[in-house]
Amino acid sequence: MASKKNKEQKSRLHPRNKNIGQYDLNALASTSSALKKYIFFNKYGNQSIDFSNPIAVKLLNKALLNYYYGIKSWDFPDENLCPAVPGRADYIHYIADLLSENNKGFIPKGQQVVGLDIGTGASCIYPILGVTEYDWTFIGSDINPNSIASAQYIIQSNLALQHKITCRLQNKASNIFQGILKKDEKVDFVICNPPFHSSRVAAQKGTQRKLKNLLNQRSPTPSLNFAGIGPELIYAGGELQFIQNMVKESEQFANNCLWFSTLVSKEANLKGVFKFLKKVGPYKIKKIPMGTANKSSRIVAWTFLSKAAQIAWQQKRWTVKDE
Repeated sequence: MASKKNKEQKSRLHPRNKNIGQYDLNALASTSSALKKYIFFNKYGNQSIDFSNPIAVKLLNKALLNYYYGIKSWDFPDENLCPAVPGRADYIHYIADLLSENNKGFIPKGQQVVGLDIGTGASCIYPILGVTEYDWTFIGSDINPNSIASAQYIIQSNLALQHKITCRLQNKASNIFQGILKKDEKVDFVICNPPFHSSRVAAQKGTQRKLKNLLNQRSPTPSLNFAGIGPELIYAGGELQFIQNMVKESEQFANNCLWFSTLVSKEANLKGVFKFLKKVGPYKIKKIPMGTANKSSRIVAWTFLSKAAQIAWQQKRWTVKDE
């Protein structure tokens, strides 16, 4: 039987999240024979994997995408960040809820709904989930040409993703929307999981804390249990500076997007994010709480469009009825 604590943590996921409840590791292992050797019984008597092992974590998430979302081919270099599928799926579901507020309570589905994923990464995870859950189309941007190549390979390897995700290389690292969105191009939402750390030292300290929580152990040179390299995790000034740059540049594309959004992983950064947003002055700002496993996070979203402009946007681009 799953522990009470585990049930409580899992139940914090979005109600539509396919990963609510205890993982059925036997079912997941049926799609991935390599995962089987990493499964063991923990001290609560439940099947689990070693979440401090990057290989085990990657195999688990590959199995989740295969079993629940039908993605048979999902591979990328081991040094790249391996996203946790349940948390990424939550972001997609909360964005769907946000869009429904502009669509008379119905989630707009289909390829006419277009999202922009800033920093799509080698795994292309957010577009994959948006396509498989809601049949949306995506633009995925990244500053790393190798990550773009990896994402494109994943897209071409899965029929369900082909012609629904376009990858674009950001040639100027200081830009976020410039060089990606065309002058008159429209996207219904922007999503972003910003680099978390301000330096490699900070990244290593964060991993030390994770390892201590997971295994009560320390390592002088820890490996990141979800992997990750360079810009995926590190940005000068950290998460807050990245989001401030994103907000500032979003003003130049105010009429190109209905809802801009970003994850804010560090609660301590919220005050600075809201202060900067209010300085820029969008029409509306929203904070959307999220809870994944034992971690609390939140989405901050903003729009520059007035209520009338939002209604006009919906009427021009979407079908109201939820099909």
